Amino acid sequence: MKTKNIFKAFLFVSILSLGACSSSKDKAMKDNMNMSKDMTVMVGGAAMYPTKNIIENAVNSKDHTTLVAAVKAADLVSTLQGDGPFTVFAPTNAAFDKLPAGTVATLLEPENKKQLQNVLTYHVLAGKYSSTDIVNAIKKGNGKAMFTTVNGGMLTAMMKGSNVVITDANGGTSMVTIADVNQSNGVIHVVNTVMLPKS
Repeated sequence: MKTKNIFKAFLFVSILSLGACSSSKDKAMKDNMNMSKDMTVMVGGAAMYPTKNIIENAVNSKDHTTLVAAVKAADLVSTLQGDGPFTVFAPTNAAFDKLPAGTVATLLEPENKKQLQNVLTYHVLAGKYSSTDIVNAIKKGNGKAMFTTVNGGMLTAMMKGSNVVITDANGGTSMVTIADVNQSNGVIHVVNTVMLPKS
């Protein structure tokens, strides 16, 4: 009888400690998720603060001076400072340098503003898509996920090893090099190639 009661007491204590253990694990997991959500990421030698908007952060990245100049020339600053949320695939200066000689200078000319807006909004999704959201969509789509951009064009995301690769409407590919740079009005994923919509 005594042994039975001791066993019951032991079982009760074990269940209690297991519950405490799992709730500690859950708390740690939640803390980690919140930490990554609130984490300040370095891009182009500058801190990207999750409390600042896309423009406030982008202007500080030395790797995105061409993109910032293009956003200003296209009159999209106020849009990307808006509430959003937005997901921006942000090409680096090196990505713009891959374009044929003279392309960037031509796009920055006032008479080509509409074309520039078309190219830039092709890098933006309405809504906030973390790298996990994108990877999950790729898995759900059996290795491929389609996303509609703000300009109405389509981007196709796939995995190449552990990297997310995005294919544009012309078959050009761009790789996400820095993911999940959280902003107050969305998220930035840095990409290594400028994506071009169908002309």
